[in-house]
Amino acid sequence: MALNMDAIGKKIGPIKKEYNWKDVILYALGVGAGVDELDYTYEKNLKVIPSFSIASIFGFLGEIGVASNMNLAGILHGEQELIFHNPIPTSGTLTTEGKITHYYDKGPKGALVVGESETFHSNGQRLFTNIVTVFARLDGGFGGENAPPNVVEFPEREPDFSVDAAPSPNQPLVYRLSGDIFQLHVDPEFAKMVGFEKPIMHGLCTHGFACRALMASLTPGKPELVRRLACRFSKTLYPGDPIRTLIWKVSEGKALWRTINTRTGDTVIDNGVFEYGEIPKDEIRFDGRVAIVTGAGGGLGRVYALELAKRGAKIVVNDFGGARDGAGSGSTTPAQKVVEEIRAASGLAVANYDNVATVEGGEGIVKSALDAFGTVDILINNAGILRDKSILKMEPETWQAVLDVHLHGAYHVTKPAFAVMKEKGYGRIIMTTSAAGLYGNFGQTNYSAAKMALIGFMNTLKLEGAKYDIKVNTVAPVAASRLMADIIPPEILEKMKPEFVAPLVLFLASEKCPETGRIYNAGVGFYNRAAVMTSPGAVIGDGKKVPAVEEVGAAWEKIVSLKGAREYGQLNDLMGDMLTAFSPKPQKTAAAAAVAVEAPTAAAPTSVKAVFEKMPQAFRPEKAAGVNVVFQYTISGEGGGEWFAEIREGACRVEAGKHTSPTCTLAISSADFLALMSGKLPAMEAYTSGKLKIGGDIMKSQLIGKLFKMD
Repeated sequence: MALNMDAIGKKIGPIKKEYNWKDVILYALGVGAGVDELDYTYEKNLKVIPSFSIASIFGFLGEIGVASNMNLAGILHGEQELIFHNPIPTSGTLTTEGKITHYYDKGPKGALVVGESETFHSNGQRLFTNIVTVFARLDGGFGGENAPPNVVEFPEREPDFSVDAAPSPNQPLVYRLSGDIFQLHVDPEFAKMVGFEKPIMHGLCTHGFACRALMASLTPGKPELVRRLACRFSKTLYPGDPIRTLIWKVSEGKALWRTINTRTGDTVIDNGVFEYGEIPKDEIRFDGRVAIVTGAGGGLGRVYALELAKRGAKIVVNDFGGARDGAGSGSTTPAQKVVEEIRAASGLAVANYDNVATVEGGEGIVKSALDAFGTVDILINNAGILRDKSILKMEPETWQAVLDVHLHGAYHVTKPAFAVMKEKGYGRIIMTTSAAGLYGNFGQTNYSAAKMALIGFMNTLKLEGAKYDIKVNTVAPVAASRLMADIIPPEILEKMKPEFVAPLVLFLASEKCPETGRIYNAGVGFYNRAAVMTSPGAVIGDGKKVPAVEEVGAAWEKIVSLKGAREYGQLNDLMGDMLTAFSPKPQKTAAAAAVAVEAPTAAAPTSVKAVFEKMPQAFRPEKAAGVNVVFQYTISGEGGGEWFAEIREGACRVEAGKHTSPTCTLAISSADFLALMSGKLPAMEAYTSGKLKIGGDIMKSQLIGKLFKMD
């Protein structure tokens, strides 16, 4: 056996586990709680011992073993760290997702396999982060790097607390009922086969005893105060051996600990760290992040800069310092004044006075961030000017000046910032559009055109940035600024404070932002999303003859109806629907063609694998002249996997796995795939509902219906 190197970084889960109060009590009994700890062993006023968390996600630990391909005969629990975000409820459903993050090579001693996961409760709360290190004794020597040192310095004094416990010789029989049924802890023959004189205690059972000792000493009766529990399992313990947990309080809210076998004097758990205290405020922070805010000398930009700085960001405050219409030679005063405000509040900021309307200005702004702080994480394209005139009075220079600042300015700064973000694999970019662009406003054709163009800029940039965790969104603020000072009555301006827009913009700039390519309206405490929607439309004629004008007029109500309208994520999605509009049957649309690879047969497919085994039989070489394409299928869920079909020079090759250069990709769950192949799931429904996702060159997916026989 050899460790599977391809498993690193691949998602494990989601793994779900339902539990109730009986599971909570069974765990407590398994780690030694009894009648003197009724808070944990009696359903009245029941509380959960925090170390129950690891016992509740044995499914994830098992998946690490399977994914890594480690030799199960040689595994031991090496290290364990739990970080608690919220108290664990006494019942519900836990959902865990994670991945293998590292392999470390200990040579002849074995290997370390490190996995991390996050677990959420069905109430929506994030409960805990798990970082587990498995010692795979039989999997070392693969030539990898050694693990970094993890040294915990214990005080040179007697412990502040010493808690004795006497696990029963039968303790593993109870503890294993909480999920860890590995035979090493119960089967004498298996234990001897892998080098032990008899079954050993679960390390995590001893871990639970230690957790109880720590809580009794430092957080009595308040398990909700436990924030972190970390340790290293150093020696095995046999059932029935007495233990003692030694605890040193090293600061307020932190203690170090170890557990010893009092029969032998051996340390069985070492390097223990226990942190406790009130649940920290769930606050969005920007510590260590570097943000560029253009047009930040006043109004919205100033508020963005101040609020980001308050939350830990380092700020480049850009402002050319020109007049409202962009005229003048600029001024350093607006930007410098905001920098002084930030520094007075103990924040970090530098001023930049470049003009976004030039290539050199955009590059200079980003250079200021790199020179001062070394990177760029956040870019808020906020700079703007107004030169309002009706279209007949709009001179070319007036038109151009507004586009230069709003549209070209966003491009000039975004391009160099995007390069930095791509290199580091992270970024947040916010464009500033306007309701004038989204909906129109008399006398602002130049402004409206520039602002709507930024939507198009975002729509493509989101695609180019997706691979690098660069999220790009657009906000349409309704807020008082110097651009509106003499346009909107004072009483209305008072209600339109920029501070009302900032919360949405800061969320879009944060790591927690889940969206990209979205448009948001924000102002006066009201927030909503705007979107470009496309109606289902109407098919006129047979697609071969150009329809008459009169035919279009006759179908007008259907063409303009937005009933059933959808939002497209990219051009290819729209093209796919248009190109499949004339298919006579739903099963013959692009979606169906992309998956209909089954050879003609009356029997429904019994497995995903069976479909792909039949695919070569369904190939029609006479239709493949001049065709060179690769179709990559990603089937998720039970029985799924990766398959590709490569068609070149009239031949078809179907194999399991990933192709290095697919022409288009098709992703669907195994259940939906089989439902689609059996006709239970209409193809168009699968495609438009998002159950079937087609990526890459979607138009090439049309060839599948031509290249393969279809029922």
